[in-house]
Amino acid sequence: RALSPRPAVTVRCQEGQLALTVRRDLFGTGRPVRAAELSLGTASCPPLSPNPAQAFVTFVAALHECGSTLQVTPDSLIYRTTLFYKPTPSGNPLIVRATPAEVPIECHYPRKSNVSSRAVHPTWAPFHSTVAAQERLQFSLRLMDDDWSRERLSNGFQLGDSLRFQADVTSEGHVPLRLFVDQCVATATPERSSSPRYAFIDLGGCLVDGRAEDTGSAFVSPRPRPESLRFVVDAFKFAGDAGNLLYISCHLRVSPVGQAPNPWNKACSFSKASGLWAPLEGTAAICSCCDTGSCPSPR
Repeated sequence: RALSPRPAVTVRCQEGQLALTVRRDLFGTGRPVRAAELSLGTASCPPLSPNPAQAFVTFVAALHECGSTLQVTPDSLIYRTTLFYKPTPSGNPLIVRATPAEVPIECHYPRKSNVSSRAVHPTWAPFHSTVAAQERLQFSLRLMDDDWSRERLSNGFQLGDSLRFQADVTSEGHVPLRLFVDQCVATATPERSSSPRYAFIDLGGCLVDGRAEDTGSAFVSPRPRPESLRFVVDAFKFAGDAGNLLYISCHLRVSPVGQAPNPWNKACSFSKASGLWAPLEGTAAICSCCDTGSCPSPR
């Protein structure tokens, strides 16, 4: 039977979440589906508390929730999820009166330039939407002086000194962001994969250098602002290396400031007083993987 010309599913891709409206007469047959038979994503997120008298069911979820996936392309951030319809069995186990269905959902956010936001009314094919924003991100990593007031003029250190790093991200018209440092690697040459190689921040935000007995390396709390992150690392050099140069490269990433820190987005320091990992923000549970080395790969 032909589908109704009215859209069965409507999506609004907002700054930090998506809102999905599903017509109860999903197939245009005049037979409404039950709200309990609809779910969003692989995490099977339920709809908002439905009103049986309404002709629509509504889902609202953050972009990273409900098992959604993120693809980063040169031009876009693409969040993908799926609307599932899973009909309950009929009273007679020998017959079936409804067929399960899946509706792919995509939200596209441009990484460059300006676009006009508009709602998209999808059919059963994948569909897209955009958010108006000028999303140019500029990352920086600087060595700071002892009181963090300005960038350090000299990059020379003695063993026993502390290196004070400040990472920042600036954007134009972007949704508010929180900055994280996934990894920082020191090498004796400019090639990041060369040997010797020492990752003093690793596992998606664990400052592993702080576990050494003779260091005080740690993230600095509190942050000056969500889009800035400070950390202190005790000066070091490679054993047996006659050179006096270290090359440091770091991988920086951001998440929406409204998204709570989690095992993928974290800044964890080791506390020698307690012998435990402590997060800069969030609960201690997000740092538990720093001990086991089983932290999930950043999304």
